[in-house]
Amino acid sequence: MVSATAGATRVPEAPAGADGYVLRTATAQDVGGARAVMLDTVYHDLRSGYVPRWHADIIDLEGAYRRPERCTLLVVVRGDEVVATGAVRDRGPQAPPNPQWVADRFPSGATAQLCRIYVRPGHRRHGLARRLVRELGAFAARAGGYTSLYLHTDPAVPGAEPFWRSLAHEVCDERALPGGGQGIIHFELPMPVLQGPAGAVRTATPNIR
Repeated sequence: MVSATAGATRVPEAPAGADGYVLRTATAQDVGGARAVMLDTVYHDLRSGYVPRWHADIIDLEGAYRRPERCTLLVVVRGDEVVATGAVRDRGPQAPPNPQWVADRFPSGATAQLCRIYVRPGHRRHGLARRLVRELGAFAARAGGYTSLYLHTDPAVPGAEPFWRSLAHEVCDERALPGGGQGIIHFELPMPVLQGPAGAVRTATPNIR
């Protein structure tokens, strides 16, 4: 169930299930915890550390995701702790550094880019990333104006490549380009379909549960 607030779709908080996890649209109180999950991931999993040109959105989560109507930041909380994050931004990949044809295929404004889908190590293998992907896709469908769901991933991160291959279609594996490009993989997910007067979402990807 979702409701529209200020022209954007929000995921209302529901009672925790048997596993204790609650997925919701991030509140102002969640921003610090979400930022901590993201920074820990870029330092420990991506091993890049904080790079301003890549990670400025992590510092300004309000401006990047919470204020724009067609963007969103979701969190998964357990107790008082934010343990997972996921976001939609309203711009596609830029060229450079990405291949020009990839940028042309996913133009800003018409592309919902899934990003910052991170889960703390101790909370992995509970289906949290799949739940985030499902809700982020539903947000994009309800927001309107988006024709593509795009993401890229670093296959050097353990588990990232097989996870996304189980859900999405490969568009470009830069490792196959001359010189290896950035070494990342670009993916596209099917856009969920709105059904019925209430705007229920039917996911076009059967693997997302």
